[in-house]
Amino acid sequence: MNNLVYSTELGRIKPTEEKVQRPKGDGIVRIQKQTSGRKGAGVSLISGLDLSDDELKKLAAELKKRCGCGGSVKEGNIEIQGDKRDLLKQLLEQKDFKVKLAGG
Repeated sequence: MNNLVYSTELGRIKPTEEKVQRPKGDGIVRIQKQTSGRKGAGVSLISGLDLSDDELKKLAAELKKRCGCGGSVKEGNIEIQGDKRDLLKQLLEQKDFKVKLAGG
């Protein structure tokens, strides 16, 4: 990464924003329960969605509303508070996603 902020030739140099490129999935949305590093509080982690950031946020908002709980979008994954895997699977299948429950 270039830390140059000013050049006598060019003047002030604006930092370039690097867009994070997420790996393409295999077309299967996976839902897993995750409790590690959360002091025992579990979340349902939805991964494998090939959607833009705005579409992910819209989908997350709709899922949170339908589940009646909180959540967030982090690193291209949707986190929904609590173990709501069965309900999430049903909701995502209604939206024509191919869904698998992953993990234990």
